Amino acid sequence: MGESMTGFKRSHMCCNVDEGMIGQQVTLMGWVQKRRDLGKLIFIALRDKTGIVQIVINGNDADAVIFDKAQTIRSEYVLAVRGTVQLRAEENINVSMKTGRIEVIAEDLRILSEAETPPFQIEDNITVKDDLRLKYRYLDLRRPSQLHNIMLRHEVVQKMRAFLNQEGFLEIETPILMKSTPEGARDYLVPSRVHPGNFYALPQSPQLFKQILMVSGMDRYYQIAKCFRDEDLRADRQPEFTQVDMELSFVDEEDIMDINERMMKKVFWELLNVEITLPIPRMTYQEAMERFGSDKPDIRFGMELVNISDVVSGTDFAVFKGALEQGGSVRAINAKGCGNFPRKQIDSLVEFVKTYRAKGLAWISIQPDGSIKSQIAKFFSEETMQAIIDKMQGEPGDLILICADKDKVVFDSLGALRVELSKRLELTNPKDYKFLWVTEFPMLEWDEEENRYVAVHHPFTAPMDEDLELLETDPGKVRAKAYDIVLNGYELGGGSIRIHRRDIQQKMFELLGFAPEDAQERFGYLLDAFQYGVPPHGGLAFGLDRIVMLMTGASSIRDVIAFPKVKDASCPMSGAPNIVDQKQLDELCIAIQEIAETPSEEA
Repeated sequence: MGESMTGFKRSHMCCNVDEGMIGQQVTLMGWVQKRRDLGKLIFIALRDKTGIVQIVINGNDADAVIFDKAQTIRSEYVLAVRGTVQLRAEENINVSMKTGRIEVIAEDLRILSEAETPPFQIEDNITVKDDLRLKYRYLDLRRPSQLHNIMLRHEVVQKMRAFLNQEGFLEIETPILMKSTPEGARDYLVPSRVHPGNFYALPQSPQLFKQILMVSGMDRYYQIAKCFRDEDLRADRQPEFTQVDMELSFVDEEDIMDINERMMKKVFWELLNVEITLPIPRMTYQEAMERFGSDKPDIRFGMELVNISDVVSGTDFAVFKGALEQGGSVRAINAKGCGNFPRKQIDSLVEFVKTYRAKGLAWISIQPDGSIKSQIAKFFSEETMQAIIDKMQGEPGDLILICADKDKVVFDSLGALRVELSKRLELTNPKDYKFLWVTEFPMLEWDEEENRYVAVHHPFTAPMDEDLELLETDPGKVRAKAYDIVLNGYELGGGSIRIHRRDIQQKMFELLGFAPEDAQERFGYLLDAFQYGVPPHGGLAFGLDRIVMLMTGASSIRDVIAFPKVKDASCPMSGAPNIVDQKQLDELCIAIQEIAETPSEEA
């Protein structure tokens, strides 16, 4: 049951009431955070999206009907309150509240909507399981931290829009229902009723359409684009996500980096009061891998990788010897001050790197007196052990951690290990924002399963001019005009200069194993457009969800998306995905085939 709003018109939001309004009558509306009943005095904390204000119902002065009604109010009831603003008594001032110096003396009150007891308290700093929070997401979003995240997301988008508009960009929407181009992540497919047996795909990105917009002469395009990928989820991934997508004509890498640097500087300064020094530092992909074992390195702390292959070459230690003979390497990191780690903790680090396909982890613990503890010491002379320590700049109290394998395994393992150690040792501050451009990515990488090259970014990324000849002789060494912007170990965005020469595009398709007819079938509408005058062009796409996650300090992008999915790509609140009526399936000419479970070996 609920009363009508007739005769009530909200005059202010809760936290817009201040000391300058003493004696004024206001009409407020919102939810009850809590009610305190002191007999003849009832205090109600009324909440809306701006925050909380205190409402006072005095039984000695208020209408008896209003006072009786106030006694029935419970948490999360929705109220309309008309009253007069007054200063709180000195002893009742709450400096932790924005409205902590005033209160509103209620003269009229209506219960617009009643509420059941919520499954969890609507406040921050409470422990609630994620599944429960997301099932009742509409309640979770009432909490101040969640509300703040969504409001900041709105402000980020508005700042970016304003900046790009001023830079001469056009905001243009591209199709959501498009043709499937199965290359990379799996598409979400949408069946067509009017074309039985045919399907649309939801876009993984607006890539082809934004390049066609450049052919169309739009010059500078952007879009706050919803994108979809049917892939396994992580803390920073969702099946549907939002990109700040852009494409520019007649530009090079420098132009695109400059615009995006200035945009990020504006957003972080105006919303977080954080100064980003420009230009943002740059690092080649090769240097990032060699130093940090990652193409999205967190540069807020050291613990960099060091190649010690030369020091241990010629060893008879099977693990190191085998890695070097197979073309791999032996690399290490120095965990400063961790030499006192107990064996159990070191063993947990060994298990950690095994999840990255490392076979194990060698370690050298340098004791305070300079002596050494190590499970590999018996395989090396004292001179070689000291040479390893010297190369790692080891000192008493340090822990040197060594991995030997193929380069990819070593980079993945040690790159993840240094990040894991930074968390355990609390080496980083989430409010310390360290941006980095990673450039000169490999153009191609060899896929052993498919026995062919695959594009590191996508088939339309241009090779660096000085590497063009390598397309014929050594494609694996070709570097791309590609660049990622990285923040604190996360890829915020990535882009490239695109291929606009038909001969280079054809060569790229050849290297990727596409026959001309295959390329035409997959990308024909783009290739057809490229016959009519293509400007040199390039672009970049930011992951909006990740940007807001890092700006708010959230642990997952789920906390900055209004209605996120969980790990199995389902929505606990709405129950999506779900079955549909047989009539709908019949209209789409779709039959559901049940897949029989394969009997287990035990059965």
